[in-house]
Amino acid sequence: MEHWDRLRGDQGFYWDDGLFRPSTDTFLLGGFPVLRRGERVCDLGAGTGLLGALLLTWEPSLTVTGLELREDACRLARRTAERSGWQERLLCRQGDLRRREDLPPAGGFDLVVSNPPYFPPETGRVSPQETRSVARSEVVCTLEDVCRAAGWLLRWGGRFCVVFPTERLAELMETARRFGLEPKRLRMVQHDAAGVPGLVLLECRRGGKPGLRAEPALLLYDPDGRETAEHRRAYFREEEQAL
Repeated sequence: MEHWDRLRGDQGFYWDDGLFRPSTDTFLLGGFPVLRRGERVCDLGAGTGLLGALLLTWEPSLTVTGLELREDACRLARRTAERSGWQERLLCRQGDLRRREDLPPAGGFDLVVSNPPYFPPETGRVSPQETRSVARSEVVCTLEDVCRAAGWLLRWGGRFCVVFPTERLAELMETARRFGLEPKRLRMVQHDAAGVPGLVLLECRRGGKPGLRAEPALLLYDPDGRETAEHRRAYFREEEQAL
């Protein structure tokens, strides 16, 4: 079944139960990059375009190009762009990020973002539903594939922002560095102050010098079990409360 969810004003996004469902991970990643006016952004594994829609809601002057393997997901992303008035800002091209000929030209982007597959397929956590399996497990592409593509697409000094499980943080950093992406900014995500980090938000810089800054943990819930202000902000709920 197809759905339309609002983000801000008349802008929002389409999603479908049979494709890629919206996830908290994507919303958190959408609020992580420090965005600058007019930047060129590439979303690797764009799905139905949710991450691009979030970035454009935060900074309307961006141009976001999504690369997505499934044409049906690209069609939904294009419908999101049309309904939200982002026809020239939110683009989706069908292609395989593992294939150099499917990628946009080298060095053409200021920022690359990705919510890549989290788990190797042999871990036993592969979803029986095909689209969820592709999104969550390294069935079609691996972390190495994503980092290689990001290194190709970024200009010198450009940034790569990604969300990933903390259990694979060391692997993420090592893989990013192999493709010239130096980890520069890190933020752990926790359910609450008493919990342990389950996700990490990481920003790398192409050709950056060593030096990593760890930011305070992003807490999703306060001690009373209520959503924190940052959690609500990621979903634009703070603005709803102000109305």
